Amino acid sequence: MIQYLLECLVFQLIFLLVYDLFLKWETFFQWNRVYLIGTYVLSLILPWVTIEAFKTTVPIEFSNYTQFVFQLNEIQVGTTDTEAAFLSPAEWGYLIFFIGVLFMALWFGFKLFQLYRLLQKGFVSHHIGFTMILVKESEIAFSFFKYIFLGEKVSKEKTPSIIAHELVHIEQKHSLDLLFFELMRIVSWFNPLVYLYQKRIAELHEFIADSEVSKHNKKEQYQILLSEVFQTQNISFVNQFFKKSSIKKRIVMLKKEKSKQIYQLKYLFLLPIILGMLLYTSCENETNEKSRTESSIKREGNETFLIVNDLNSMSEDEKNMREELMNELIKMETAQILIVEDESNSVKIHMDKGEIAKVEVEKGVLDAEAGTSQNFKNSVPFGEIEEVPIFSGCEGATDTRLCFMEKMEAHIKKHFYYPKEAQNKGIEGRVNVIFTITEDGFIENIKTRGPDKILEDVVVDIISKLPRMQPGKFEGENISVPFSIPITFKLQ
Repeated sequence: MIQYLLECLVFQLIFLLVYDLFLKWETFFQWNRVYLIGTYVLSLILPWVTIEAFKTTVPIEFSNYTQFVFQLNEIQVGTTDTEAAFLSPAEWGYLIFFIGVLFMALWFGFKLFQLYRLLQKGFVSHHIGFTMILVKESEIAFSFFKYIFLGEKVSKEKTPSIIAHELVHIEQKHSLDLLFFELMRIVSWFNPLVYLYQKRIAELHEFIADSEVSKHNKKEQYQILLSEVFQTQNISFVNQFFKKSSIKKRIVMLKKEKSKQIYQLKYLFLLPIILGMLLYTSCENETNEKSRTESSIKREGNETFLIVNDLNSMSEDEKNMREELMNELIKMETAQILIVEDESNSVKIHMDKGEIAKVEVEKGVLDAEAGTSQNFKNSVPFGEIEEVPIFSGCEGATDTRLCFMEKMEAHIKKHFYYPKEAQNKGIEGRVNVIFTITEDGFIENIKTRGPDKILEDVVVDIISKLPRMQPGKFEGENISVPFSIPITFKLQ
């Protein structure tokens, strides 16, 4: 979600920069209105859009490898309400967000109430196409949908021009634009750019109305009218005739000559910008599925890892490091494992005194380590197993696979515990565990990878308590079957 919000902000900033630099001072007012509303909506949609042609594809020689590991659905477990006294960081974030939404919604309601009070205090008169609200002891002048609010202190000579101005807002339904951005301010109260969008659209509404009215009135007289100081009403979603901060800009636009039609080509700037955004979102979604870590070497005990950005197109430095590690491992007397990996493919080269004993590709398994090349000697792809391992209690089940998954989940939840040390330190996250159900039905080769050893030890303890099972069978013979389970620890 944070990634989505950041992308929305960046896209909105780019669109606003284009508007301010190239379009704001052109007299293509209706085009600019479409631009402001359209680009804001686009900024909300584009982060979700991906184009398959832009995405990096996995070469077929990698995608066709058989998966030797069967991965169960993720199991999420956590503390109970009595175990955790505080909200998690994510829950605090949601709480702050909803408090902000509630506050902005109440503020919006308060501004509606202000309009209601003016409606109650004023004298109402109905006309063709609009309703006039004459407000006592006031010099205000603004419109909201079909209502025109006008202070009784506004001189009679100026009233026709003001009404003509506000009628443009009514006829072109400018209140809908402002109300749209007002609602966006409620749900995106933390986004400063939505306020800028609303400010830009409000200014544009005044340019449009001024332009239309000046066609039927002398520009000089209309400019004098704008130059006078009147009372304003601080309501962000109404079209105000007199607003000090925009008067100078409106006068400048009134004096400005009509833009040449050729300048409409500026709107074509949008095409490469949107194309670039689509390229980014498509490629970014793809890289979310892969780890974009920099090349590095990490040693833990006797394990050596070379992590690369892309298995299929390693850089020269990565190739040199791989060669160096290979030579180093060959010289060692004991068997070692070299893992070259990314998030979607894990290539494991098992070394034994200078000879490559076995090469395996396990797609979708994070850092699943094999002790020796013999670990999967009698393994068979799960989809080809004639008889899957039978969990205790599933002997008579019609769907042994489904029964296995249900029993496994029940076992984990039954034996789960959240160490106090992990709770106090705020440790949570996913622990990936891989283990083997041997030819004799025992649980062996338990390997884990998680955010902290405390959680890893809990998972090892839980898996170690699994009962002996009936082994899986293939072509009438017992076989060993590897399983992978992601278990997520979450503090409530």
